[in-house]
Amino acid sequence: MTILVTAASGQLGRLVIDSLLARGAAPASIVAGARDPQKIADLAERGVATVALDYAKPEQIAAALDGVESVLLISGSEPGGRAELHANVIDAAKDAGVAKLVYTSAPYATTSELVLAPDHKATEELIAASGVPAVIVRNNWYTENYAGDLAQARTSGRLVSSAGEGRVASASRADFAEGAAVVLLEDGHIGQVYEFSGDTAWGYDELAAAIGEVIGAPVEYAPVSTDEHVAILESVGLDAGTAGFVAAIDSGIRAGALADADPTLARLIGRPTTPLVDGLRAIA
Repeated sequence: MTILVTAASGQLGRLVIDSLLARGAAPASIVAGARDPQKIADLAERGVATVALDYAKPEQIAAALDGVESVLLISGSEPGGRAELHANVIDAAKDAGVAKLVYTSAPYATTSELVLAPDHKATEELIAASGVPAVIVRNNWYTENYAGDLAQARTSGRLVSSAGEGRVASASRADFAEGAAVVLLEDGHIGQVYEFSGDTAWGYDELAAAIGEVIGAPVEYAPVSTDEHVAILESVGLDAGTAGFVAAIDSGIRAGALADADPTLARLIGRPTTPLVDGLRAIA
């Protein structure tokens, strides 16, 4: 079985390849795709095949899929126009007769009001319409997403957010990567939609306490309104659109979009997911 991992130069893609290798996949059975193959030259040194793969270039996608049986489609990084780019991969996978397409989606993508959800909902619909045998893994929040908050707390002693009393069932990026690797390697997952999350949902007061434990100093959770949050973000240099987008994510968290802790990820990887404080300590 040959597995193509797209976006392999990214943090998640690299970790998926690490997990595939750790779980016994032969390096020669893995194809790593990236827009700039030079950025994954180290993977080639480990025996992994590397190819140029840009979601905006169908000819590259078709070439990368030659001889491939399973594909991990890691969602693009720029919200708003991702579905059209994903469609190029889905179409190529259909044309190539791919036996398994795994897509990294968002929690409850088809029903969620999270600002990130529409691209994922559209992509899931494209996959369903294509008829390609598929598995959807809906990843909750990466604990690593709070690296900036941790760094800011070192200097300010505060965690500022407009997420209110919202809760987040985060896990480490490595946890999600291992889950994707399991689904790619094992039979029996076709047709499944998995809600991947950490074992426990935490609130922002708990996040502040965990950051404080990591940095060795008290951290205060300072909840603010959405308007206040946007103003703060603009004051540190974010443009209005980006500031509004970041605050909208917190609004979704406040409404419960990331609150559900599901045991599926831990069950598939055969261990508990990484606790919040341990995930933060790894990026401190």
